[in-house]
Amino acid sequence: MDKQRFRKACLKKLRESPPLLRYAKDKKIIRQIEHILDREKPRSVLFYLPMDLEVDLRSLMDKYKKKLKIFVPFIEEESFKMVEYRLPLEKNSFGILEPKSAFFAHKKVDLIIVPVVGVDGNMQRVGFGKGMYDRFFEKLHKKPVVLFVQREQCYTPQHLCDMYDIRCDYYITSKETIIN
Repeated sequence: MDKQRFRKACLKKLRESPPLLRYAKDKKIIRQIEHILDREKPRSVLFYLPMDLEVDLRSLMDKYKKKLKIFVPFIEEESFKMVEYRLPLEKNSFGILEPKSAFFAHKKVDLIIVPVVGVDGNMQRVGFGKGMYDRFFEKLHKKPVVLFVQREQCYTPQHLCDMYDIRCDYYITSKETIIN
């Protein structure tokens, strides 16, 4: 199997996930993330604002917004910059919510939570195929702790990713957490 076929199979699996179970699965994942936040003790976290197939972490963001410095991606061309999470949010050209204006970009973060489509045998990310997270990680000065999150586990023991694809420290699904 190649990366494109694996991505396609994973997207099918994510789309077929019963909508009625999404909330319960997201809550299980949020509990696992809370355990990791307690263990890692980050001061700053890059979350993401979810698309339909992605785990919705907004309740976790709201819970931790007074304890941590919370950032979200703000898309610029083929990558994104990290900006402070603040309201109001509006949809960008990809249909993803982001802060209305984002003038100041941050360069350092302790922990990053990344949505995935799939994960390969090297614990590397298969995403939607745009490479935005890979380009973003290239710009970071210090490697943060990386959490991959996914409602439905889509893992292959094969090594499908390229050397520039990001690797995780934790892979969290509704069924299990794998520490890399």
